[in-house]
Amino acid sequence: MPFRSAAALGLLLALPAAAQDTASPAAPTEGEKPMIAEIKTAEGESRGTATIVATPSGMMLLTLELQDVPPGIHGAHVHQTGECSPPDFESAGGHLAGEKEHGLMSANGPHPGDLPNIHVPESGSLMVEAFVSGLTAEMLADDDGSAFIIHEQPDDYVGQPSGHAGNRIGCGTFAQAG
Repeated sequence: MPFRSAAALGLLLALPAAAQDTASPAAPTEGEKPMIAEIKTAEGESRGTATIVATPSGMMLLTLELQDVPPGIHGAHVHQTGECSPPDFESAGGHLAGEKEHGLMSANGPHPGDLPNIHVPESGSLMVEAFVSGLTAEMLADDDGSAFIIHEQPDDYVGQPSGHAGNRIGCGTFAQAG
């Protein structure tokens, strides 16, 4: 499994909670407004935000800021529908897939909504940045919107259709920042 860890390390920068006060997220592309999702539990408790903005390179930059999330490794994905109906958030549909198969390790993938797992420390708080290939602002803001989901278990990066990541423990719908 070292390849998975190295791949995730290459895609993510996780800052310790103490460093969050001094960290400043990357600036958005001029003229582009970020899309922001407030992530909540089924009980309506806020767990933080997911912010996605286009970069000059054409890739999207995801900034995930979380608190009070259960420690451990969790799958995280952009889902196809901007709806977060409790208790199971199934209303968000499947991953934002485009014409791809699920999985960062799939030869026919990944979905535009596939993201590296998040590794939540014992504090339950973290800030993560990741560049996302294949995802566009148009996909996020289509007629039915899109949602950010945190899963109970890690994504195995190959299992179809969703990486065996388990139940959905957090959900937020994306909206353009004012």
